[in-house]
Amino acid sequence: MRQHRRTLRLLGSLLLVAMAASVTGAAPAPAASPTPLDRVIPAPASVDPGGSPYRITRGTHIRVDGSRETRGVGEYLAKILRPSTGYRLPVTAQGAGGIRLRLAEGPFGAEGYRLDSGRGGVTITAAKAAGLFHGVQTLRQLLPAAVEKDSVQPGPWLVAGGTIKDTPRYGWRGAMLDVSRHFFTVEQVKRYIDQLALYKINKLHLHLSDDQGWRIAIDSWPRLATYGGSTEVGGGPGGFYTKADYREIVRYASSRHLEVVPEIDMPGHTNAALASYADLNCDGVAPPLYTGTEVGFSSLCAGKDITYDFVDDVIRELAALTPGRYLHIGGDEAHSTSHEDYVKFMDRVQPIVAKYGKTVVGWHQLTGATPAKGALAQYWGLDGTSAEEKARVVKAAQNGTGLILSPADRVYLDMKYTKDTPLGLSWAGYVEVKRSYDWDPGAYLPGVPGAAVRGVEAPMWSETLESSEHIEYMAFPRLPGVAELGWSSAASHDWERYKGRLAAQAERWNALGIEWYRSPQVPWGAGGR
Repeated sequence: MRQHRRTLRLLGSLLLVAMAASVTGAAPAPAASPTPLDRVIPAPASVDPGGSPYRITRGTHIRVDGSRETRGVGEYLAKILRPSTGYRLPVTAQGAGGIRLRLAEGPFGAEGYRLDSGRGGVTITAAKAAGLFHGVQTLRQLLPAAVEKDSVQPGPWLVAGGTIKDTPRYGWRGAMLDVSRHFFTVEQVKRYIDQLALYKINKLHLHLSDDQGWRIAIDSWPRLATYGGSTEVGGGPGGFYTKADYREIVRYASSRHLEVVPEIDMPGHTNAALASYADLNCDGVAPPLYTGTEVGFSSLCAGKDITYDFVDDVIRELAALTPGRYLHIGGDEAHSTSHEDYVKFMDRVQPIVAKYGKTVVGWHQLTGATPAKGALAQYWGLDGTSAEEKARVVKAAQNGTGLILSPADRVYLDMKYTKDTPLGLSWAGYVEVKRSYDWDPGAYLPGVPGAAVRGVEAPMWSETLESSEHIEYMAFPRLPGVAELGWSSAASHDWERYKGRLAAQAERWNALGIEWYRSPQVPWGAGGR
C-alpha cells in the first residue's frame, strides 16, 4: 500500500510538471545530442556525418584483435572511460559490436586512421598502433567532456554517427619542455605527455642541459648531474633524472605514441657542465654554478681533445637510453664561440651522433656550419629575423636539410600572451592565441621546398615556470593550435572556424583539471567560467 501511494504521488508530480509546461509554454528539456564529428582538434582530413549515434552503455565491450599493440590501445581507452561512465568495459578479442579497434591495410600511413560510428558500434581502423591511438583521441573528443573526470558522471555517452578519415600533414608534431632552467619531476613530465597526446603530438623534445642545470645522469661523468644539476634559475634545489627515471619517461611517452628527442645543448649553454669539470674550460678553471637567465656567455673548448671525449661519452650513454631516431645537439646562441671554432666543433660532433645510430637535430644556427647528411634544423627565428639568416636556412633546406618550424613569435609557448601575463618572457613579442595559430608552416620561409618542412614544434622554455600549473597556463589554449598546424591540411586552417572548436575544448580542460588562459580572442561561453 505504501509503495502504491508513492507511485501515485510520483505520477501526480509528473502530471503537474506537464501541466505547468503547457500553461507557461515551456519546452521540455532537449534530448542530449552528440558532439558533431567536425568539432575535434586537430581538424580531421575528411568528415562524412550521418546515421544514428552510438551509445556507450553498461553492456559495451572494447573489442581488439590479437595483437599486443591493439590490446594496449584498448586498455588505455578503457582506463579513460571506466571512471566517468562507471562501466566495466571489458577489453576482449571476442564478439562483435561495441567499440572495435582493428589493424588493417589501407590508406592510413603510419599514423592515420578511419573512425566509423553508427547505432551498432564504433570501429577505429588503422595500419599501425599509432593510428589507432590517434583515433582514440578523436573518440575522446567526440564524447562529452565529463568523460575525462575521475568519478562517475550521468552521461549519456553518445558518439555521433558517420565516418572520419584522417591522416597527418606532417610527421613531426613536437613539443619541447625545458627541464634545465627549472627542473620538472618524472610525474610532471608524464602529466604533460598525457596532455600532448590528446592533440596527437608525437615528439617530446627534452632540453636536458643548459647553463642553469644538467638533468641526466652520465655514469662516465657523474658530477654533471650531482653538481651541475644541483640548482636552477633563482637558486632552487634543481634535480636530475637517473637513468631509470629517464627510461620511465621514454617508456611512458612511447605508451602514448610520443618519441622522446633528448637535447644536450652545445657548444654554448654549457655552464653547468663547465662548472662540473674544470678540464672542459679552455683555461682549466671551472666557473661557479649559474642561476640567472642571461644567455650566450658559456662555451665548451673547441680546441681540446677532452671536449670530444666528453661529447662522445655523453652521446654514447644518452643514445643507449633512447630508442628514438634523433638526438638534438643544440647549437644556438654560441656567442662565446668563434665561427671557426663553431664549425670545427660541429664537424667533429655530428659524426659522433651518427656513430651511435642517431640522426642529428640542431637549432637552425647549425646551418652556419655544414649540417650532416639527413640532419634536421629547428628554426626558431622571428618574422623579422634578418634576410641573411633566413637565406642561410633556406639554402640548407634546398640542399637537403630538413626543417622543423618553431618560430619564436608564433609557437614559443613561454612567450607572454599580453603585457599583463604574469608568467613568461616577451623578447619575441606578445603571442596571443590567434597569432600562434594563424600561419602556414609550408609557406613560412619562402624558397624552402615543401618536402624539406618536416613539421612543427612548440618549445616551452622554463625561466619563469616552476610548476605543472605554470606549464599548462602557457600551453593552453595555444598548444592545440600548433598541433593542428602540424596535423591538418593547410586548406582547413581558418581562424574564425577554429576559435569555435577551440572554445568547445574549455569544458574538457576543466574536467581534466588543466590550468588555462581565458583569451579574450576566443568565445569561451560557459566553459570559460
